[in-house]
Amino acid sequence: MSAKLLEVSDLCMRFGGLAAVDNLSFAVEKGAIHGVIGPNGAGKTTTFNVISGFYKPTAGTVRLRGETISGLRMYEVARRGIVRTFQHSTLFSEMTVLENVLVGTHLNYRPNIFAAIVGWDSDDRRAARAKSEETLEFFGLLERAGDRAGDLPHGHQRALGLAIAMVARPEVMLLDEPFTGMNPEETNSMMSLMFKLRDNGVTILIVEHDMHAIMGICDVITVMNFGKLLAKGRPDEIRRDPAVIEAYLGSARDVA
Repeated sequence: MSAKLLEVSDLCMRFGGLAAVDNLSFAVEKGAIHGVIGPNGAGKTTTFNVISGFYKPTAGTVRLRGETISGLRMYEVARRGIVRTFQHSTLFSEMTVLENVLVGTHLNYRPNIFAAIVGWDSDDRRAARAKSEETLEFFGLLERAGDRAGDLPHGHQRALGLAIAMVARPEVMLLDEPFTGMNPEETNSMMSLMFKLRDNGVTILIVEHDMHAIMGICDVITVMNFGKLLAKGRPDEIRRDPAVIEAYLGSARDVA
């Protein structure tokens, strides 16, 4: 983890007179699991929205491998290798698990109506299905491929959301509160999936409130407060930082 893969520099995002993100700078190293934490309203999700192309920043830049991507549209950012998930599962509940993952292959196997009509896309269809099944196996969901996505347990639905993102072959995954609503067993399973993703070459930037998960999986943590950078460091450093404890964590005992 020596090369800066994703860089956020002097980022500002204003909505009228409100500065949701205020002169924020941090870098994510290639191969890292990098956490972003802070109180509600600190600007974490807004930062994700700017990085992923949902918002065009008021000022500042976002760079991927040195290329400026701030201001690009979401699909343009995704094609460059950044894919995000959302706090709430965004699945097609009535479709099967496999069909949901097939939707995620569109960046690499782009549909063509004419080719579909004349049957020229059969190779792409087979490749997309094979990649989808491989991804489901990676996440332990292959045996549920024919099930309705809406029938999966909560933890499996969150894993399916990761599978949909992963099948697009991202270099960076932005995960917005992937542990929300999970019981301890599901949380531990999701933590294991994070390590598998990292070991498979995916750099992870994660927003999360679950301190057990964040402290357990992250190499580096960035702390935001009122849109600004409050602190950055290893989990053990963040755990002991008085400013972080006062602004967010409540007490040293809470993060022990």
